[in-house]
Amino acid sequence: MGEKPKPEARLHAVVHGYVQGVNFRYYTVRTAQRLGLAGWVANRWDGTVETVAEGRREALDEFLAFLHRGSPSAVVQRVEVKWETPTGKFERFRVRYL
Repeated sequence: MGEKPKPEARLHAVVHGYVQGVNFRYYTVRTAQRLGLAGWVANRWDGTVETVAEGRREALDEFLAFLHRGSPSAVVQRVEVKWETPTGKFERFRVRYL
């Protein structure tokens, strides 16, 4: 078996708004997996949702567009975005509990 390709980019985002208790993490995991991304998503104590994702830049752009929309019941007010150097340490995309 060959090695998995090294991710091109890393997106670190914090989503503000009505984003907890509305299946935001579930839809985030589904979207990331569909796009072939690796990383995690977590609810934060302050009511925001934080996520880190690595993969192809085009896939991350589509993922970021999802974060601005959110799950069907979410109301996203704003998304803080940082582009970082990918580490390649994630095997898959999952829910993380902070």
